[in-house]
Amino acid sequence: MNENVFTARLDQFRALLRKNGVQAAIVPQADPHQGEYLAPHWQVRRWLSGFTGSAGDLVVTDHRAALWTDSRYFLQAAQQLEGTGIELMKSGLPETLSIAQYLCQVLNSGDTVGIDGLLFTQAQVNELKAALGAKDIKLVTNLDVIDEIWSERPALPEGKIFVHELRFSGRKASDKIASILEDARGKGCETVFECMLDSIAWTLNIRCNDVKHTPVATSFLYLAPGASKLFIDSAKLSDETRAYLAGEGVDVLPYNEVKTFLSSLPSDEKVLVDASHTAYELLNILGGRATDGGISAANRFKSVKNAVELEGIRNAMLRDGVAMVRSLMEIKRRVSAGEPTDELAVAEILRHYRSMGENYTDESFGTIAGYGPHGAIVHYEASAESSSALKSEGLLLIDSGAQYFDGTTDITRTIALGNPTAEEKRDFTLVMKGHIALAQAVFPQGTCGTQLDVLAHQYLWQHGLNYLHGTGHGVGHFLSVHEGPHSIRMNYVGHPVLAGTVTSNEPGLYVEGVHGIRCENLVECVPAMTTEYGQFLRFETLTLCPFERSLFDLSLMTETEIKWVNGYHATVASRLMPLLATDEERRWLSEATLPLS
Repeated sequence: MNENVFTARLDQFRALLRKNGVQAAIVPQADPHQGEYLAPHWQVRRWLSGFTGSAGDLVVTDHRAALWTDSRYFLQAAQQLEGTGIELMKSGLPETLSIAQYLCQVLNSGDTVGIDGLLFTQAQVNELKAALGAKDIKLVTNLDVIDEIWSERPALPEGKIFVHELRFSGRKASDKIASILEDARGKGCETVFECMLDSIAWTLNIRCNDVKHTPVATSFLYLAPGASKLFIDSAKLSDETRAYLAGEGVDVLPYNEVKTFLSSLPSDEKVLVDASHTAYELLNILGGRATDGGISAANRFKSVKNAVELEGIRNAMLRDGVAMVRSLMEIKRRVSAGEPTDELAVAEILRHYRSMGENYTDESFGTIAGYGPHGAIVHYEASAESSSALKSEGLLLIDSGAQYFDGTTDITRTIALGNPTAEEKRDFTLVMKGHIALAQAVFPQGTCGTQLDVLAHQYLWQHGLNYLHGTGHGVGHFLSVHEGPHSIRMNYVGHPVLAGTVTSNEPGLYVEGVHGIRCENLVECVPAMTTEYGQFLRFETLTLCPFERSLFDLSLMTETEIKWVNGYHATVASRLMPLLATDEERRWLSEATLPLS
């Protein structure tokens, strides 16, 4: 889109700021549910700036604009913001000002900053107020003006919800509600208010298509003994789903009545909330009735998969592995034959073969197929304008996944399209050494991901190399491909990695203008042993797909690392071989999983 479109939109937005007596506004990548992935209705920052990444906040003043995003999007943001007049602020780097520091630098005492209180948490608002207040800058929390200039703003989603059947979910909604309310009573509360869309979907065993690739429904949930309420637009319900919810003890109220309902609750009612995922405006309405219980019970409980969910994930991995084998075969065949194939075609090949599998519903995110320099753009997504043609040389990074009724998958493979260079082999092998070290980790119960992260980074650091994104994120069960509360990353996340959770293992390395490398499997945390020092845990790899054998530099590997790769490939071959349909497929997999030697 022409950059002038975004400069014009920013000028219109600035006129609204002047009309409302504010000198700056913060436009976050957020919705009232504090989700990572947003429905089109809430993509205000994208509409104003042109930046399409899933993380990033925009600040607009009368004469300036700046956008903060993390290392996954540095290259992408630089490209997409070019010509818009928006300055890129690289979050996480020591020299980068915070939003509050920036505003204190560019505004004057007595100025006003405006935000929409539905898009910020209480902690964010308090932090802003304290920082801005130190320079006598006022913060107002009722700035919601975008409809005045976004005339074609998408409506709230109207997709129909459906029931995630018990044969997939493994546990009734009424049982989950009872467990959540029991947890609340232990914290001195009788009721619970939940805003996170994936936690609501998990609690009620409902799914929808309101967010691209993430099967959630736009809603709020209030839980109370015998009187639970789901706030959701009536157009999203059928007679069947209304009856289902009623049978699980849940009444339905309109989505836009949540504020009125919260304000009507008795003044002495104690409502348990997760303040880090509840909008500032809604917490203000609850006032003294709200008790912050930290990470919500639904968020904690859904991260630990039950036996039915884990069995479903393993079955989904089998089908996904078969689809990956067929996709990699097709990609390599086309390149070898000189058939015109580009990054968009790679995404379509993956979608085609996955869609043939039982229980497939969608991709779990937009496929990242980055060839050569595009692989160094961590969350690159090809467009018609950017899609590169594949050649018989260089590296192709493919990060993709699927939503199945019985599980969510996420896998990254780095593929050599020709004879790899010594640099490509070195970089790949250093990444894989970190992947293997994390895959083999044994650690005491209570360990958090920050304590494990160094295992994946260590070999890169020894060569003066690094990556800045997280090493591992939780993965939902037919839900969000990014799921908390635990993660494996350099910055501190205190929630432990628990038995029964599913997490990605995805170290990487990105050389701007040259190539990107990432190697990702999903792993389940399982018990390892119990000794006089307590319970120990380990990871069991779930993903089934070969790594690129030609990219391993055995001179950099230990015997233990080589043994791990050979053992993993033997497992992949034994699990997938019976599911392949042709001799050609079986021959390809046999060659792709030959022992390293």
